[in-house]
Amino acid sequence: MGEERFGEFVRVRRHGEGRVAELALDRPQAMNAVSTAMAESVTAACAALGADRDVRAVVLTSTHERAFCVGADLKERNSFTDADLLRQRPVARAAYTAVLELPVPALAAVHGFALGGGFELALSCDVIVADRTAVVGLPEVSVGVIPGGGGTQLLPRRVGAARAAELVFSARRVEAGEARELGLVDVLVEAGRDTEEALALASRIAAHSPVGLRAAKRALRLGQGLDLRAGLEVEDAAWRTAAFSGDRAEGVAAFNEKRAPRWPGE
Repeated sequence: MGEERFGEFVRVRRHGEGRVAELALDRPQAMNAVSTAMAESVTAACAALGADRDVRAVVLTSTHERAFCVGADLKERNSFTDADLLRQRPVARAAYTAVLELPVPALAAVHGFALGGGFELALSCDVIVADRTAVVGLPEVSVGVIPGGGGTQLLPRRVGAARAAELVFSARRVEAGEARELGLVDVLVEAGRDTEEALALASRIAAHSPVGLRAAKRALRLGQGLDLRAGLEVEDAAWRTAAFSGDRAEGVAAFNEKRAPRWPGE
């Protein structure tokens, strides 16, 4: 299918009749460092994809051969006054929030360096597929700041508070094998196959009910950090949005008739 560009540094391709959207970071000359312009483009692309009812899964990829994303554009930051940095903060934060709040399953396809804000973009996805060249980490304290794209909150939810503290405080880079062992990435594939495998997984996900996928995503995200009783209330509310939908009726009918479902998406 065709390609749509969001600014200079982000492009979107549709796969599988538009059900899977590939959101590619495309600033290879800077190893996809997140500038103000790139942050604005990520936010715009996620808003468009979230509003598109045909999209059932999003894969975040990179066009750079040796890096997924090396984090914030420190060259740009070096030119900022304190006032500039303060003005830019909501723009940068919005990009990470836009990925995190995608209403459909989101997968990151990671190869090479995914550091700082680059790794935070991946952490904002639901599943991280990495190849064996991947190197991940949150090195912000080594340059005088802290992870500011969700890293201090998302990483503990993945690996626990103590492990996250060690990784953030040491600012160390973690190679692919150890990253998989620690739970920093979810699926480890051979070098050069991260995008292919992530798109294949997204395609399998996108075969399922769009109503069900969005409801399950909402329950998983909103229930994080809540006590069990409150989490179960979140789940029940999400269940109700799917249980009385056309997708549920079609899913049950298709199961009983032993055929593939034809999801109405409502």
